[in-house]
Amino acid sequence: MTNINRIALKTVRITSWPLLLLVVALFVTGYMMSNRYGLAATVKPEKALIIHKLLHVPLLVVLVPHTIAAAYLALKRWGWIKS
Repeated sequence: MTNINRIALKTVRITSWPLLLLVVALFVTGYMMSNRYGLAATVKPEKALIIHKLLHVPLLVVLVPHTIAAAYLALKRWGWIKS
């Protein structure tokens, strides 16, 4: 396994759990804002909107490296990238 493959694999593994938590948090805050499933009782919709907006930047920071590394590894596995 080459060095870039190891880095890509570690990147995918390191970013997976934070990405999952951020996506769940975005769903939960979205449901809090729209008062679905009674989640507005936990946090006011105004605060949920603030939290929801604050989660966009961390989501992009984690999503971009995760996606690039995973796409590289997939293309490598399918034989589209040779080395």
